[in-house]
Amino acid sequence: MNQKSDLIIIGGGVIGSSIAYHLLKDGFQGDITIFEKDPVYEFAATPRSAGGIRQLFTTEINVKISRYSLQKYKTFPEDMAVGGEKAKIDFKQRGYLFLAEHETLSELEKQAKLQQKYGVPSELLTPEELKNIIPEVNTHDLTGGLYCAEDGYLDPYSVMQGYVKKVKELGGQYVQDEIYSVNKEKGHVTGVVTKDGMIYSAPIVINSAGAWAQIISENSGYPLPIVPLKRQIIQYDIAEPLEKPLPLTVDPTGVYFRHEGDSLITGYSEKVKPGIDFTWKRSFFEETLWPILANRVPNFERAKIISGWAGMYSHNTKDQNAIIGEHPELKGYYLACGFSGHGMQQAPAVGQGLAELIINGRYETINLSPLKFERFKTNELVIEGAVV
Repeated sequence: MNQKSDLIIIGGGVIGSSIAYHLLKDGFQGDITIFEKDPVYEFAATPRSAGGIRQLFTTEINVKISRYSLQKYKTFPEDMAVGGEKAKIDFKQRGYLFLAEHETLSELEKQAKLQQKYGVPSELLTPEELKNIIPEVNTHDLTGGLYCAEDGYLDPYSVMQGYVKKVKELGGQYVQDEIYSVNKEKGHVTGVVTKDGMIYSAPIVINSAGAWAQIISENSGYPLPIVPLKRQIIQYDIAEPLEKPLPLTVDPTGVYFRHEGDSLITGYSEKVKPGIDFTWKRSFFEETLWPILANRVPNFERAKIISGWAGMYSHNTKDQNAIIGEHPELKGYYLACGFSGHGMQQAPAVGQGLAELIINGRYETINLSPLKFERFKTNELVIEGAVV
């Protein structure tokens, strides 16, 4: 059976749904079909993320993307309202904080200047000023920190569902099926093939399949420098509550922590073998995270694990940044993948940008061309220094 659409999106998570929303909002003429193999999003990356929203990046393109996206998340409840009901995403602007040791302070000073150039109100804090943010923090080995009060964290699952519900209201169609590959003829996309061999025709296909994007693209003859990497998050309680709500705080070791309701969550970009793996271990907290947490905040010494989970990073092995735009070797085949953990916070800008590129043939709001696939061949890599 051959079914037709005007545009197909592979992957109905936050990136794919943001793209669908922006296309429909901006007047795309035609039917949009979004394929999602996991209808309850049990294993999707978005709801398993830490939900951080930050502008504290080290490259111009990522600062611009994050600046735009943060402003959109501030109006997200109203923008995604369906039937008069606002989309609740629990966005808490409690800040984002990178703690610095001696060898990192000078680098943070450079980052702050770049961020401030594009309107981000980031600021360098002394060890004494850090205690105004986290009174209990141990600063004995710190020279300061980089902080942005505008940033914070939200409920990623609610963001994704906000997009999904709005897309459906605007006429987008979600189909539960797994895509195996992209069909093509004479250098142009003709549609997709499902795992069961069903063919869907469309002149435009967008691959936003997250950790599975590389598999689909390689099956189609267009390999991508992406591997799936497991990232664990542990939720825990402490015996003695903190005086103030936490910003999302990143220790110099790379361990991060923030509040999740009255409890806390923590994680770390551990070195793991590539592959799809959703297991999590208590020993990860007890052996790797807990000693660092307890050293940084004494209140964390008496901690009890509540739960844990693991999600997949769509890890770009070349420069740990997104791959966005039309594939140079296949007309009509667009990429929005390889976000390396930044997909949820970059979704609004990416959706807007790809909608402009497809409808108008060019980027208008933000020039996303530095993230094009061609950069791997020309060695114009976008090296991001602040990867958490």
